This record gives sequence, C-alpha cells and structure tokens, in this order.
Amino acid sequence: QVLVVESGGGLVQPGGSLRLSCVASGSISSIYVMGWYRQAPGKLRELVATKTTGGFTTYADSVKGRFTISRDNAKNTVYLQMNSLKPEDTAVYYCNVRDVTQSHYWGQGTQVTVSS
Repeated sequence: QVLVVESGGGLVQPGGSLRLSCVASGSISSIYVMGWYRQAPGKLRELVATKTTGGFTTYADSVKGRFTISRDNAKNTVYLQMNSLKPEDTAVYYCNVRDVTQSHYWGQGTQVTVSS
C-alpha cells in the first residue's frame, strides 16, 4: 500500500505565500516524478508543477515565476513554494507520485484559498 499525504494548505490574502508539502510512503517502487496538480470548482484537474528525480522541472504557464517546486529524494518528499498568490490560484491541490513502473499515486488534496 502506498500513502501520499499533503499538508500546508490554508487561507491567504492575495499577494501572500504558502508552502505545500507532500510525502510518499509505503510499498512504492523507485519514484520517477513527483508533482502538484490542482482542481478549482467546476474545472478540470490541471498540472501545476512536476519534478523528476533527475531534477527536470515542468511548470504551468500560469504559475511560472511565482511557484517553485523542490524535492528531497531521500525522504520521498516534494514541496511547492507559492508566492504572489492570486485569487485564481484557489483550488484543491493534489500531490501526484509516479514510479518507474508508471504507476500513479494521489494524495487526498489540500485546500488553498486566496481571498481578502
């Protein structure tokens, strides 16, 4: 069994910052990619940022320059530093883990609300 747990969501004012964390544990093969997706009400889940074990990163255009993804490979942990937050960043943020067998694992999600 694989467990993916996110933390760090909350309510923040526009222009503020939050840091999300995600740790994967359990019977998981070597991790290849860890990343973040988000889903706003009435919208499809979308990619926010991913990072491979080798360090290659991908960002959605909407978050480039504001969000930074980082990983601690030894701890199977991924972080998302979110700066200059906007109301349109409001969503449930999900951690995704993909291992070398291409199996995907999802966390339960953490709510991020950007509002004054």
